[in-house]
Amino acid sequence: MKKYSTIFLDRDGTINPDPGYISSLDQFKFYDFTFSALKRLTKDGNRFCIVTNQSGVSRGLIKQKELDNIHDYIKNQFMKNSIPLLGIYIAIDHPDNATIRRKPGVGMFLEASKDHDIDLKDSLIVGDSKNDIQAGKDLGMDTILVCTGRGSQTILDYPDLEPDAIVSNIEEAADWILK
Repeated sequence: MKKYSTIFLDRDGTINPDPGYISSLDQFKFYDFTFSALKRLTKDGNRFCIVTNQSGVSRGLIKQKELDNIHDYIKNQFMKNSIPLLGIYIAIDHPDNATIRRKPGVGMFLEASKDHDIDLKDSLIVGDSKNDIQAGKDLGMDTILVCTGRGSQTILDYPDLEPDAIVSNIEEAADWILK
């Protein structure tokens, strides 16, 4: 078992279902297995950061205030479950006008690293898309692709992607990390 400096988590499709643009708190829910998986990882001293592309804001589909409400709820649920969440980092860039913050750019990771003294080369990203895995690879991180969200389609669309592990969901990601 490897203890990571930080485990980075994608949001939609990784810790919660991704029905499309989640524009209000009443549309947001965690997977049933999210907190059991994260609690297992917390017992070994792991800490977490969420890194999420949220272009719905720049597309006019999500109001910033609603996104803030969702993220306040996420932070509260992590706290309620005694899971150390260092922060939620958001890229609201439209894909056609992306900055380095938007995954596969590494800006959110670099900001988190600076804010929390994170050794990125000794960290892990768990996500459901090529962008998640590519950002992690570009930073020398370990990478896990979950098949929830867009993960199964990502495997088909990018057969040469080669994450360190491909698992069904975050529960199996915890199994892989703890092995």
